[in-house]
Amino acid sequence: MISSLLSSPALASSIFAFSRSCSRFLLLMTSFSKAKFISFNLMSTFSASDRADIRNQKIGFIFQTFNLLSRTSVWENVEAPMLYSDIAKVERTERIQEALRIVGLSEKAKALPNQLSGGQQQRVAAARALVNRPAILLADEPTGNLDSSTSDEIMSFLQKLNHEKGITLIMVTHENDVAAYASRRIQMRDGKIINDEIITPNVVSN
Repeated sequence: MISSLLSSPALASSIFAFSRSCSRFLLLMTSFSKAKFISFNLMSTFSASDRADIRNQKIGFIFQTFNLLSRTSVWENVEAPMLYSDIAKVERTERIQEALRIVGLSEKAKALPNQLSGGQQQRVAAARALVNRPAILLADEPTGNLDSSTSDEIMSFLQKLNHEKGITLIMVTHENDVAAYASRRIQMRDGKIINDEIITPNVVSN
């Protein structure tokens, strides 16, 4: 494993399979550019016909830049992924309500993104990722645009999702501060794994 290349589709697939089966919080310590290889190679292990279904229903994505629609409400942002599926309106409503309750933003449903703090915007992004009830969340530098206090808030929230909901989290970051939240940490350098360890999280959500 130590000599395996990060850009290998087989490696990406094995990380994906292991994490899903164990409901782990997996942290990939690497540079930002390598995060793109992980996502690309993970998806490349599936046939073209399966990729859209996987993206929309099996895997949720949380990005560093939130990627919220600036002119639409929190409710509409969270609803967006379901508009590409055949989920009935009644069920969409139930899922949105559930996702907003999980992230603690039920009272912000009508707000626009620019009316929210950075931490709240990232929670909306998490709710959007949750509405299709994915087995796995891929988080690409989710604290990269946040201050240290808000970063701690988001990491505690993501850890709570893993503990209480059994959702597997695969997070790519280069920040050492967030490593304490994970249960498995893989460190990479120059496209290779240099360390792979199961750890006991130092920070545990209430």
